[in-house]
Amino acid sequence: MTMNYDFLDHYTFSKQNMTLRNHIVMAPTTMWSSFEDGSVTENELNYYRMRSAGPGMIITEVAHVHNMGKGFEGGLSAADDDKIPGLSQLASAIQSQGAKAVLQLFSAGRQSTTAILRGKQPISASSRPYPHGQHETPRALTHDEIVEIIDDFAQATKRAILAGFDGVELHGANLYLLQQFLSPDSNQREDIWGGTLEKRMRFPLAVVGKVSQIIARYATRPFVLGYRQSPEETITPGLTLSDSLLFTEKLIQLPIDYLHLSLKDARQTPFRDKNDQETIVQHYRKILPVNYPLMVAGLLKRPQDVEDLLDNGVTLAAMARELIVEPNWVQKVSNNDEKAIRYAISPSDFALLGIPDPLKRRLLSMFKNGLPVTTDIEFDATQPWRYYKKYRLSHQNRSIRLN
Repeated sequence: MTMNYDFLDHYTFSKQNMTLRNHIVMAPTTMWSSFEDGSVTENELNYYRMRSAGPGMIITEVAHVHNMGKGFEGGLSAADDDKIPGLSQLASAIQSQGAKAVLQLFSAGRQSTTAILRGKQPISASSRPYPHGQHETPRALTHDEIVEIIDDFAQATKRAILAGFDGVELHGANLYLLQQFLSPDSNQREDIWGGTLEKRMRFPLAVVGKVSQIIARYATRPFVLGYRQSPEETITPGLTLSDSLLFTEKLIQLPIDYLHLSLKDARQTPFRDKNDQETIVQHYRKILPVNYPLMVAGLLKRPQDVEDLLDNGVTLAAMARELIVEPNWVQKVSNNDEKAIRYAISPSDFALLGIPDPLKRRLLSMFKNGLPVTTDIEFDATQPWRYYKKYRLSHQNRSIRLN
């Protein structure tokens, strides 16, 4: 039976007059595979090139905008002009088969270590370590440093424009610096950058404002600006859904072309209020203008899952792990060949799929949840898309429990 999915239709960002060939976006996927100085490697180019024929848009792994913003080894950099040639190669690899290329930008803040920063203390809004587990205490940024980092985001955006990207996405999710300023846990300042929610909003809104000015000044063709957000934090005090919705109301008054929600599950309800049965998407749709572009990521795998998401108010479906496993997902859906879609990965296929070794190692360990492997004891070939929280790595002959 032939299926006619709406997510295969073109989509146009009306503010920028930029058209995507479909509503599928490859979500940012950290590969830990750049050179030590943050330059692009051939392994990364190959990975993106292999996935460039399907999604309408590909958002890169996150790139730090200043050297103190590096969050992990093998991270991509947009911190210096000497990175432009490599970033240009990256943009071209993504665009080689018709996808639009968006560079994601961030500063890790306290989500880094002295070792990663080569002896320098991590930075944040306040001198407070992340409360779960053992984490280093960051140094609180000065006012002048905050102003400088705002400009770092702007200069990284200029580099993305010069490198030929079609847009940038500001990573305000996953506990990184933009979110650290918004959260009452990590931001306990008493100056213009912290205290009330309105003051905690000031840094991320200033970054958006400065970046949008750079785009208006230097972009000579359509260039989108997105913002990624995590709606809630598990910590107390921490970011609440109410805080995030109020922030979003301010955010969309600026020249943002789309909002990207980073969720564990695209269909999830709020986890801080177990009595609230409305989905996160429904909460955001209530405050967003009609047809405002909303992108959502969260363990999307099957075509009907994506279609259902669009039917419930989402504009763009961001897929990460499924496109790691199946680079030709869009093509197989378009060709009415859903039965051929790969939902689980064989340990023999990592090289075939162009997956760099650092990403492979993490997929088989810390990010195993959500990634069915055909050799797992719990793998069910009749439901290959199903994921599980307990698994066994047969080639290591040991069991691992995920959080």
